[in-house]
Parts: sequence; structure tokens; C-alpha cells
Amino acid sequence: MAHITLTEELPGIRGLMAFSPKTAKPLNALAEALLRTDEGLSKGERELIATFVSSLNDCFFCQNIHGAVAQYYATEDEHLVQKVKADYQNSPISDKLKALLSIAKSVQQGGKFVTESQVSEARRLGASDFEIHDTVLIAAAFCMFNRYVDGLGTFAPDNPAMYQARAKKIAEETGYANSTPN
Repeated sequence: MAHITLTEELPGIRGLMAFSPKTAKPLNALAEALLRTDEGLSKGERELIATFVSSLNDCFFCQNIHGAVAQYYATEDEHLVQKVKADYQNSPISDKLKALLSIAKSVQQGGKFVTESQVSEARRLGASDFEIHDTVLIAAAFCMFNRYVDGLGTFAPDNPAMYQARAKKIAEETGYANSTPN
């Protein structure tokens, strides 16, 4: 049960967005800017970073909705998200993405945990400054989003089909900035 009275029976951040449209607009715009571009990182890689950080934060709703979107983009491996969450170092992703996930993991612990050697390794593996920037910003933003969702005790359905249907809608139709709570 949520810690505040939510007017809608919407899961996770969606219920909070309906509760506070004033804050929903900039938060959705941030999610849109971070996740809905293929500039540098692909949309799938961006969603995977969001999923990974949400998993580290144990935010059930965020790791499942963004995991479903990441999986939607990862058509070549129907279990990619689970593999990355279980052991990203040995998952079937590029070494560059593994290095970026290492940075994201450090950001999740605290911004000062990111080391110059992590950044150098990501660069050595082909990551641009833009990709490193976006990785850090996605990780930091998802720590905030996760704490928002869990700090207010929102509910998260355990039905994978709900997340898959919503992921398809996000990927193909609404994105985040144009997303309505329903």
C-alpha cells in the first residue's frame, strides 16, 4: 500500500505521475531525453543501463518495466536482460557495454565511486565521452526514480505480461514524454 493516497490504481511511477502532473512533466521529459535516442548508445543499451541500476537498487517496478523495454529491443536473445542482471560481466553484451555498466554500478553506490581507471577502460573499449556522460546520468537519474517509486511505497504488479504490453507501447507509440498515466 502506498504511503500517500494515490487517486489512481496505477503501478509504480505511473501512479505518482497521475498524483502530481506538475512533477510528472519534467520527470517524463528527462526519461525521454535519456532513454529514447540512439545517439551514442542505442535505446536498448540505455534501457539496459536503467534496468541494471534499478536491479541494483532492488526497485521491482523500474527493473521490470525498463527490463521489458530493453528486452523488447533485444530481439536476438529473449533472456538478455536476465543474463545481464544475474552476471553482467559474463553476459553476451559488448565489452564496451560491460565497462559502462561497471561505471553505472559505481554511480549507484555513489558518484565518487567512479574511478578514472573505469573511465579509461570504457574509453579503451570505444566509449565516447558522450556515452560515458549518458551512462552516468542514466544511472544517477534511475537512483532518483527508484527512490521516488519505492520511497512512496507504490505497488508493482508481478504479471510479466503487463510489463511486456506496456514496453511495446512505450517503444512503438508513446515513449515517455508523451505518455499518459493510463
